[in-house]
Amino acid sequence: MLTSLPRLAALLLALAALLLAAVAPAAQATSPAAGADEAAPLVIGHRGASGYRPEHTLASYALAARMGADYIEPDLVSTKDGVLVARHENEIGGTTNVADKPEFADRRTTKVIDGVSYTGWFTEDFTLAELKTLRAKERIPQLRPRNTLYDGRYTVPTLQEVIFLSNRLSRELGRRIGIYPETKHPSYFRSIGLPLETPLVETLRDNDLDRRRARVFVQSFEQGNLRELDRVVKVPLVQLLPASGPEGAATPQPTLGEIDDYADGVGPPKTYIVPRDAEGRSLEPTSFVDDAHARGLLVHPYTFRNENAFLPLELRRPADATADPALYGDAFAEYAQFFALGVDGVFSDNPDTAVEARAEVLAAG
Repeated sequence: MLTSLPRLAALLLALAALLLAAVAPAAQATSPAAGADEAAPLVIGHRGASGYRPEHTLASYALAARMGADYIEPDLVSTKDGVLVARHENEIGGTTNVADKPEFADRRTTKVIDGVSYTGWFTEDFTLAELKTLRAKERIPQLRPRNTLYDGRYTVPTLQEVIFLSNRLSRELGRRIGIYPETKHPSYFRSIGLPLETPLVETLRDNDLDRRRARVFVQSFEQGNLRELDRVVKVPLVQLLPASGPEGAATPQPTLGEIDDYADGVGPPKTYIVPRDAEGRSLEPTSFVDDAHARGLLVHPYTFRNENAFLPLELRRPADATADPALYGDAFAEYAQFFALGVDGVFSDNPDTAVEARAEVLAAG
């Protein structure tokens, strides 16, 4: 009897190992941070890798993922026939070659959207088939002249095409690439009979992405839009907070106490966290990150860019008003500061820089 104990112990150990092997995949599948592809803080490819390719193109999104971004971010607007496409604004004169198309010259018009007047060409006046005849171009060529090399090469993608791309890249790269769509001007689109919420929800569900642990965030500047989505979707929602300028002026700022009623995170401008003085120098950080975390909200600030034009004065190169706005400054120092302040993710036009900066912070412990 004593001689059989080692054999019994070995058998029990083998059975335990088999049980652990069977249970581990299930446990991993139900974990909020399932898989080794989850990293914190997140790097969100802002409009893709828009520091290197024309924004909101499949090429820009693919490059962002290959540079290490965890999520790619399509801004969503509607076509005339109700298809969601990726453009920063529904006015497309600055991001496509529509002005060069004589057949669309009569579509140029002026509209008031969220209280701001715009003149140009608008996605809601084009069918998807018509939009697909256009080609994307660089939005800020004065700062990103190298990106103009790619003008005219890429079409305007649909949300479904972005999802197909994220799935393909997930397989290719061996890690899950999430999507982080933003609904643009949802009240305006609803007012003209093209609500964004319905096709967004349908597309998420058709792709089995309306799940709490799906690699999806949905963001918006509008509270009403997010409150409506909160009633019908399971994915986490993020309330964007307005910066200065037309979009900020048109959108009232909700409080953190209001936001935690319907959203899971908040997307503030960087200056909510590290303000700047009148000359553009950084001031002392605020308590914004801690305040949001106290409410249980994630914090994903926008927008991190390498060019001097977007950096605080002390991080420009040279660190004064003579710095060429198109040249790169010390973007790594800016990332390091925000990561140290505890942000949960960053929207970046240069995902490779963000990923490298994050790696340095994680390596330092």
